[in-house]
Amino acid sequence: MFDRFLKNPIDFIGHLKIYLLIPLVIFSTGIAVALLFGVKQDIDFSGGTLLEYSYTGKIDTGEAEAAVKEAIDIPFTLDEKESFTQADEFYLTVSLTKKTALAVDQMDAITAALTEKFPENNLKMAQQNSVDPTVGASLFGKALFTLLLATIFVTIYVGIRFRKIGGISAGVFAMFALVHDMIFSFFVFVFFRIPLDMNFIAVLLTILGYSLNDTIVIYDRIREEKAKHGSKFSLRELTNDSINKTLGRTLNTAFATFFAILTVCIVAYLYGLSSIISFALPMSLGVIAGSFSTVCLVGPLWVHWEEYRAKHKQIKGKGTKKANSKKR
Repeated sequence: MFDRFLKNPIDFIGHLKIYLLIPLVIFSTGIAVALLFGVKQDIDFSGGTLLEYSYTGKIDTGEAEAAVKEAIDIPFTLDEKESFTQADEFYLTVSLTKKTALAVDQMDAITAALTEKFPENNLKMAQQNSVDPTVGASLFGKALFTLLLATIFVTIYVGIRFRKIGGISAGVFAMFALVHDMIFSFFVFVFFRIPLDMNFIAVLLTILGYSLNDTIVIYDRIREEKAKHGSKFSLRELTNDSINKTLGRTLNTAFATFFAILTVCIVAYLYGLSSIISFALPMSLGVIAGSFSTVCLVGPLWVHWEEYRAKHKQIKGKGTKKANSKKR
């Protein structure tokens, strides 16, 4: 699809400063949004109680909120969504986060208040879930620790596999791309006000694997080109050539994946499947971010580092020679 449009090679190494501005702007905006509006968390991580009621007909959400307020004096959020299985069935969700899980009598009070307020809507308890705040915080910490371990193991794996073209430095910059992609995915949740839940961890792990695959393809091509041409071309030329040669494949894969997940996201939105949207939307945008970091950041940053290291060694070598000649 994209191969025929990529006949002229792009100087990815030379345009690194421009590419670095893009994540800098996005991340700065994301930090500002997070500071101004906060980061929403699902009860899985923050702790609290979620009550979901099924009902038929129409319910005024303002009246429902007033009924819940009369039953309990605790901050809460109330959402409404359409049932996926029955056209005339809806769900009313009462969420109480960052609080101690509700007692049974408090849940009963909410149910009684809503049932009394809407006696003709066949309102029934469909789901209830309570998580203690300490348990939620512990779960979130363990999830982040798992991501940290995965990132470290990926760095080691890349370092060992590509030891002939840089080893650990190649692994470190692959890790840089993974961290970039995970931070970007986090800010997607922040921008769209999607609560952090287990889908957040699933998105990060999926993006981690997806981005790593593209990075390995480029590193593999660099290794092949280096073995083929030896010292005939500089590392900058080999890397730029390798990125351009794999660019069509990377873009084809990225856009095919993006549109597939975007389709899932649109269908989920039309049917009110919020649990699927909270995975599909960040995932679809994360795919684009993963391709960007792999193509525009990993290789160029790695080349600049290797050139700096080679220059430093050269200067150090000249200093050693001068010191030895003075001794003689």
